[in-house]
Parts: sequence; C-alpha cells; structure tokens
Amino acid sequence: MKKLLLIVPSLHQGGLEKVCAATAKLMQPYFDVQIAIFDSRNVAYDIKGIPVADLRLPSRPDKLGKIINVLKRGWKLRRLKKREQIDIAYSFGPTANLANIASGGRGYRWLGIRSYMDMGNPRQIRLFCKSADRVICCSETICREVQDKYHCDKAVTLQNPFDMKEVKALSEREEAELPWSDGRILISMGREDTVKGFWHLLKSFALVHKKLPDVKLMIIGKGEFTEYRELAVRLGVDDAVYFTGLKKNPYPYLKRGSLYVLTSYYEGFPNAMVEAMSMGLPVIATDCMTGPREILEDKYGILIPNMSPDVDFASENITDEEKNLAQQIMTLLEDQDKMEHYREMARKRAADYTAESYIEKIREWAESNRIQRKSRLCG
Repeated sequence: MKKLLLIVPSLHQGGLEKVCAATAKLMQPYFDVQIAIFDSRNVAYDIKGIPVADLRLPSRPDKLGKIINVLKRGWKLRRLKKREQIDIAYSFGPTANLANIASGGRGYRWLGIRSYMDMGNPRQIRLFCKSADRVICCSETICREVQDKYHCDKAVTLQNPFDMKEVKALSEREEAELPWSDGRILISMGREDTVKGFWHLLKSFALVHKKLPDVKLMIIGKGEFTEYRELAVRLGVDDAVYFTGLKKNPYPYLKRGSLYVLTSYYEGFPNAMVEAMSMGLPVIATDCMTGPREILEDKYGILIPNMSPDVDFASENITDEEKNLAQQIMTLLEDQDKMEHYREMARKRAADYTAESYIEKIREWAESNRIQRKSRLCG
C-alpha cells in the first residue's frame, strides 16, 4: 500500500484544513495515510485513527522567522519522509507547499493551490510549477490560469469532495441554539476575514430587514466580529443578527436557514456554499474569483457582480452594489416558486461533487506516478 503524507499548517478552521481532514479519511482505505501539521493545537476536524506528526513550528509574524520556519519545517519533513518511506507528499496551501519543496528527498511532491489569493504571488507560483510533480488546483479557473500563464502542464483540477449523507446526519445530530424562535434566516459562513465581505452583507441585510422585519441574519464562523457587531448596532439591526462563533458541527445551524448568501471577493472553492446547497438552501453569491461561477453556472443559484474589496464600516455609506444585493434577496424571498426552484437546483448541483470522483482522481494520479517512475527507471 502506497504511503501518502498530507501536509497542512493547522486543523483549527478553514476550507483547506477541512479538505485535508476529509482527504485523510477518504483515502485511508487505499493508502497508508499520515498527516504532518505545523501546529496541532485546537484541532477542529475529525481525524480519529489518522497518525499525526506535529512539527511544533507554528506561524511567526516576522519575515526572518518565516524563512527560518520554512527551513526547519523542510528539515523535519525530510526526516519524516525518509523514516516513513513516504511515496507521495501532498501539501495544502502556500506555507505547506514551501515546506514540501524545502523537504526534498524521496517521493513525489503534490502542491495544492487552494485560493485565488495564492495567484497574487507569481514568483511563488513559478516555484511551485518548477518544483512539483503535480500542481493541484481547487477550481478550473485557477488551473487554466496556471497552465496558460505559467506554461505548467503539471496543473490539474481537483474540486473538493462532499459527503452529503454525513452532512445530513450531522445536521440531525443536535438542535441549533438560536436567539429567535421564528422568522426567515439568511445564512453566511466563514471566519472573520475581510475577504469574506461581511460588511457588505450587514449593510444589505439592514435594507432587507427594514422591508421584511421577520428576516434575520446568522453568520457562522470563528472570530470576535467586534467591528461587525458595532456596525450592526449602528445599522439598528443588532437584535436581528447572530454571530455564532466557531461551530464544530455547523450543520444544525445551516438547516435552520432559508437562504445562503456569499459576499466574498476572493474564494478558492467555497465549501460552505456547497454544503448549504446540499441541504437545500437557495444561493445568492458574488461572481468572485473563483468558485461560485463554475458551481452555480447561472442556473443553480443567483450570481451577482463581485463587490468592492474596500473595507467600509461606515453605516451611512450604502453603495449601489449593496442595494442590488438587498433587492436580489428580497425578490427571491418573496417568490416562493422561485425559492422552491433554487432549492431543487441547489440539491441537484451539490450531488455532482461526490467523494467517489475525488477518490478516483487521486488514485489515478498515484498510479500515473508509479508508471512514470517505472518508465524513467527502464529508460
């Protein structure tokens, strides 16, 4: 059985972390799987039964510290790969990719590009393309850009896997504790990060709530959200907005939603959106780089133009794009036939992202590695 090492900075919260944990579980029947992690504190995802090597090298803010970290992580990974006789080392995200490259040594290197934000560093992308045996992109848009702009024939697309049965089971495992007992709920999910554009969402919601007072807003994700809470107060909607904080099982909360809204101006492949779709939530999403367009395709949900990345917590500044989002939300909520249509389309599309196709691609690439190695040896 081939030995597969998954390399990830942490497993606390986030899209790439969730995909790493899911990959470990999915590939366990087919590979001898291990995880190498830079910092094992506050693990939020289920990795029971998966061996974990904690490198004990968490992130450092200073530039010199970052360089030293890359070298130390690479050295520790090289020793781990040699000791465990690793066949494939698959890293998730830029910091893990750099450590994977620095480790050198035996085995194949698969480097994962997990967000369009990663494309903002051309020098790093060139290094990834030069050093990798395979560059794994989470969306078709990112993959095409890596292939075309960097002439990288090693780039492939691997969209994130979803276990719809597990999501449904988890959604029924417990009850969501909400501050309200009734009303329709808009939901968005993500950590406190300006890339998520939550200030746009709050301002748009304030317009919606003024016209449709029964509508509430729930944002699920890690963070204090202090500035956002203060904005909600200034907008006069603080009693209709709930910041849940980090939830290890967010699905009972998603289950209570009426509509999922994504306001990010950058994504990779929006896991939370597809999970919401699997539970029958209609979706309104920004046409950001990347993910929503290739998932929704202008028929499985509603795409709106991407929104400004300029952070603005001034409650008196309501932009045309925020007014447009509010109108899209109200129009959809008030049309039950259209709501039902998008519920059905959301479930249908979510079913396309099966774990089976994800497993098949990784196994196929692993076999391709073996054939390439054998060919080189024979030559």
